[in-house]
Amino acid sequence: MVIEYFHASKYGNGAAVAAEFKRCLTADGINVNVHHIRDAKPKEMPAADIYLFSSPGRIGKPLGSVQRFLKKCELPAGTKYAILTTEGAPRPDKKTGKLPSEEETARWQRIRPTMHKILQEKGLVKVGESKVYVTGLKGPLEEGWQKKVADFAALIPRTA
Repeated sequence: MVIEYFHASKYGNGAAVAAEFKRCLTADGINVNVHHIRDAKPKEMPAADIYLFSSPGRIGKPLGSVQRFLKKCELPAGTKYAILTTEGAPRPDKKTGKLPSEEETARWQRIRPTMHKILQEKGLVKVGESKVYVTGLKGPLEEGWQKKVADFAALIPRTA
């Protein structure tokens, strides 16, 4: 099995998640090739069983460069894909101290839905999604993020 992983990483969080994903699956004999989108050519995508796309969030959306990359990707309809993003961790309300609910967070975090929309309009088939929280503007990643990535990595080969 071959997985092609395309990510964008400005502060190294996305690269760390990609490296952990690769480490988890390479141990099981699965070939994972990791590419930063600035080094990849969307019109010359390598052959793979599953494509994994990752983007950090900026103002609740994927990076503009990631959106452009996904729109230019030339993959046949029916191709399987997954999404693993790095998103800002929800912060407690300053007045009440309560964390926002999943529904409230979904109103301002549109990273994964935006990416899915672009890919599904091309006829690609979603096989999984997950997110890893970044606790500050530049990091670090949330506590226990390696386990979160390992759990997600364990699911992906089953979908092929």
